[in-house]
Amino acid sequence: MQSGFTEGTVGVGLDALGMLGVKLDSGGGRAGTDLLPVQDDGGTPDEFSRLGLTAKAKIAETELRYGSHIPEMPVVKASDSRTLPQVFEGGTATSKDIEGLTLIGGRLDKVIDRASTNSQDLQLNNKNSRFASAAEADHLTFAGAEYAFNKNLTGRYYYGELDDVYRQHFFGLLAVKPLTDNSALSADLRVMFSDDTGAANAGKIDNQAWNGMLGYSLGGHKVSLGYQQMRGDTGYAYIDGSDPFLVNFVQINDFANADERSWQARYDYNFAAMGIPGLTFLTRYISGDNAEYAGGSNGSEWERDIELKYVVQSGPLKNVAVRWRNAMFRSDFARDADENRLIVSYSLPIW
Repeated sequence: MQSGFTEGTVGVGLDALGMLGVKLDSGGGRAGTDLLPVQDDGGTPDEFSRLGLTAKAKIAETELRYGSHIPEMPVVKASDSRTLPQVFEGGTATSKDIEGLTLIGGRLDKVIDRASTNSQDLQLNNKNSRFASAAEADHLTFAGAEYAFNKNLTGRYYYGELDDVYRQHFFGLLAVKPLTDNSALSADLRVMFSDDTGAANAGKIDNQAWNGMLGYSLGGHKVSLGYQQMRGDTGYAYIDGSDPFLVNFVQINDFANADERSWQARYDYNFAAMGIPGLTFLTRYISGDNAEYAGGSNGSEWERDIELKYVVQSGPLKNVAVRWRNAMFRSDFARDADENRLIVSYSLPIW
């Protein structure tokens, strides 16, 4: 729930975030998916809940916020792929006083993971033992700028530093080139430079992640091609439980091991073009090779995803969304996986 601001030169307000997760069915062997907390006996609770409060103040077009956050930035992107989203605690400042320019900065001190009710220290993700350890950190500091050169071209820069673990510089470019009334070209280009910093509690971190996606849309169709290349001595660094900001991070895998290169072919269709608004479909295939990993090299892996989603457009069930996600992942150095996810959501405007 988001409040407004009080009147005056400095407006203040308070936002509240209430979340409840309820177990519909779970038994032995079905825990550990991050949908529900796992108890000491290996079982799961019937329900779990959280309450987050965020105090805020606004001067002109500058807003200060302290409390609970669900960030979506290249240097920290909260994951929302389970029952409840990942929530960070800390303070941020955002300014839009200059037309076309957004400035943001802040510090995050704690995180509540998707299947938890307790705040914890921030920690490095150490998938496939990419680093010496999954080091914990006292805080993450960040700053960024986004500038819209025009409505079809936006440049982005972000800096992030996980205390005594790593620091990152991100550069990005988003572009759209309309061709006709119902067709366009698009580009999403990204590069992230990461290295260890301070006490280097996770050991050496040295990664340059070059990645991008090019797309062509025509009516309800969109075809996209992506490429991702890891360079440096280690894999890509990001906070555990969060989503890495990579074009080839998909339902199961991130394709972000040291020296790994991967490509993606993707197809989207919006059935509104056939007179069925609210129904969308996507499928994608990602193939990676040349991966360096603990105990080996030249590893290869691939993933195929399918997603079908429908949002009810009118009537008593308006805004109810049903999504089916299917994924198949195969690797010669990591565990294979097959997934089906059925997600039902409902957005209810309160006022």
